[in-house]
Amino acid sequence: MRRWMKRLVLVLIAGGGAGAVYSVMAKRRNGAKVPSASQQWPPFNSGATRPDVIVAHAAAAPEADWVAPVDGRCPDGYPVKANDNSHIYHLPQGRSYQRTVAERCYTTAEAAERDGYRRAKA
Repeated sequence: MRRWMKRLVLVLIAGGGAGAVYSVMAKRRNGAKVPSASQQWPPFNSGATRPDVIVAHAAAAPEADWVAPVDGRCPDGYPVKANDNSHIYHLPQGRSYQRTVAERCYTTAEAAERDGYRRAKA
């Protein structure tokens, strides 16, 4: 029984390989282009190539409520520490605030929540 199972598995693998070869050959026979390794993609056009559009977009963007920590510490005015791995933010009066290594520093808890972070449990 075991020998027949091995043979069946080998036949299925060989059949799959033969089917893949047949598919490629059929596409070439029908004139469909098969991509080559040297084929280059066309450049991406975002539609915002005009300088006036880019400037208008930058002017409309709100100022960020967070900054990156400096030497592992949050600068003045950004007391809320946030961790990217857990998506949890810590307030200065929190139990884990001192041992938390900040990856982002926010001005307020609301700003951290807008970016998808949740408050640390007491």
